[in-house]
Amino acid sequence: MTETLFHRPALATRLSKLIMQVAVGSSASSGVFLAAPRRTGKSTFAREDLRPALEAAGAIVLYADLWKDLTNDPGLVIVEAVREAVGRNDGFITRLAKSSGMDKVTVGGMNFSLDKIGLGKDIDLTTALVALSDESQKIIVLMIDEAQHAITTSEGVAALFALKAARDELNSSKHHGLRIVCTGSNRDKLAMLRNSKDQAFFGASMVQFPTLDQDFIDWLCANLDLPCALDPTEVFQLFKESGYRPELLGAAADEIRFDFTIDPATIPARFTELVRAQADELYANLKKVIHSLTPIQSAVIRVMSVKGDNYAPFEAPTMALYAKALAQAGIAASEIKVEVPGVQQALIALQEKKLVWKASRGVYAVDEHVIVDLLRADGLLGGLS
Repeated sequence: MTETLFHRPALATRLSKLIMQVAVGSSASSGVFLAAPRRTGKSTFAREDLRPALEAAGAIVLYADLWKDLTNDPGLVIVEAVREAVGRNDGFITRLAKSSGMDKVTVGGMNFSLDKIGLGKDIDLTTALVALSDESQKIIVLMIDEAQHAITTSEGVAALFALKAARDELNSSKHHGLRIVCTGSNRDKLAMLRNSKDQAFFGASMVQFPTLDQDFIDWLCANLDLPCALDPTEVFQLFKESGYRPELLGAAADEIRFDFTIDPATIPARFTELVRAQADELYANLKKVIHSLTPIQSAVIRVMSVKGDNYAPFEAPTMALYAKALAQAGIAASEIKVEVPGVQQALIALQEKKLVWKASRGVYAVDEHVIVDLLRADGLLGGLS
């Protein structure tokens, strides 16, 4: 039995139209970036609603999930998405094989391998996507989930620039168009792909993905199948408190379902208690990690959180802020001297603890914005601006 999902067809149709039919003056042809916090339904929407809407509008949709297996280089994941789409149709393979100089093609035989497609391979991504476009006579939409992960490796960066070249070629009048849709759980990290001229998708549209709303809660409450009905208005307030994360509501409902002694009359209060406990537990381990940091590690992440996009780890003013953060923690300058090697080691340790994220070109960012919120809630960011 398949899982019952909440669908957002109106939002999917609207987004599909904006992606496919680029308005005059719009930058959507450069790429569309959808940002939303992790675990708020973004990926489910992309797979289950947006992809079918784009296909219904006549597009060929390629999907690359860079978060599914972090042991795979993101560049290879993107290349595999293109290979998979090409491999679906014999006509594409024939066209590609001939473009690579093969006069005779045995489809399904050993004469042509999809491994020929890729970065630095016989057939580059532009050639592969042009063949796909010309053979199908359709717009191609490549959806990249957790796209910011691409800029953590040189292969991933190379894949993005290869896609830029393909996009520029396919969006010319000779072909049928290529749209790149990138989703990400951290707006600041996602913005690194399009905020500067040396990035592949400079100027692409950044959209704050809409959170699930009262309609979702109404649907959820109608389908929870608990011994006592929940008030959708009250559940929605609880949903907002817990960061719009559906998993927390589902986990609370499961705990009630498997409690065979619960009094139905107490279910609404118990549901509220469980959701709040789930939310607290979600951040409990993160708080423990933050409070176990060494003084210099704590100073570095506090300063990084305050500086945001303007964080420059080794500049003199930043080094002075580290010293100030240490002083606020009661650490005298004679105890810990702030020097570049110590900051470098702290940054490495913070990456290993999954508190800090690093792009391949040496730009750092706090891994999730909730870390900044927790530091601020504990009063650890004051006086460091």
